[in-house]
Amino acid sequence: MTGPVVLAVDVGGTKVEAALVDSTGSVHDGSRFRAPTGPTRSADELDAAVTGVIERVLDHRGGQRLVGVGVSCAGPVDERAGTVSPINLTAWRRHPLRDVVSDCVARRSPDVPVAFARDGVAIALAEHWVGAGRGVANMLGMVISTGIGGGMILGGRVIGGNAGHIGQIEVSEFTGELSLGRRTTLESVASGPHLVEWARTQGWTGSTGEDLARDRAAGDELADRAVVRLADAVGQGISSAAALLDIDLVVVGGGFARVAPDLVDLIGARVAQHPLDYVARVRVVAAGLGDTAPLVGAAAFIHRADLMPPAR
Repeated sequence: MTGPVVLAVDVGGTKVEAALVDSTGSVHDGSRFRAPTGPTRSADELDAAVTGVIERVLDHRGGQRLVGVGVSCAGPVDERAGTVSPINLTAWRRHPLRDVVSDCVARRSPDVPVAFARDGVAIALAEHWVGAGRGVANMLGMVISTGIGGGMILGGRVIGGNAGHIGQIEVSEFTGELSLGRRTTLESVASGPHLVEWARTQGWTGSTGEDLARDRAAGDELADRAVVRLADAVGQGISSAAALLDIDLVVVGGGFARVAPDLVDLIGARVAQHPLDYVARVRVVAAGLGDTAPLVGAAAFIHRADLMPPAR
């Protein structure tokens, strides 16, 4: 890799990753490092995980010119204050993550700017920049994983803050497992752990998303019902978002989106049933970047600052 690079950091509920990303959106081979996070860790342990992977990336950098640091984190976030309160990291509440990262980087590379936003924003921006959403001015990027999140591109620009968090919209006709005290949000119904738990209440005997994928591929009726439930709930959520925002494309990624090879098609078919033409025509496609999207999007906070909203 030649030319300027961004140190991209992505903090999630199970791990933190960091890597060097160039101005084409390519992740530098060998520069990607990770450490576990998780809801049982203290604030100091989480900080140590973040700074540890940053130090490893900086050790790898060599003579490459570092032009900035992009930080993506599970939300909610406060972009102005640089603080985070991730749903799945209970030790961090209004935690000054941007300052933690800035202080760590400044010890090795003074005066490097740090840009900060939510992980759903990063994923949407990455797919819009170099993924499945290239050339689309109005789109939703969403992730189906341990939770369900997303980010918005409208008029060719990112909508910042906590907008696009589709997992917290209400879905009708469904009651899921308890999430943030609610049973009727899209996340409570269709995120990986909650869907697995629902399938178990129906008599399915597996225990993980991998088990569900395997059984569904083998023709298990209960596993198939769970996948159809997932597609119907996500399709309903997308339809609501499309009715509100008049988007053209939804890019679906995340680990649990791979539970069935036809999941994206099933979601798209559910959206196509909507009685409003402008909703029914919304295309639903699989993410193009796989698990690099959060890092690529975090790097885009610097490399593609022209697409970011003005500072609030």
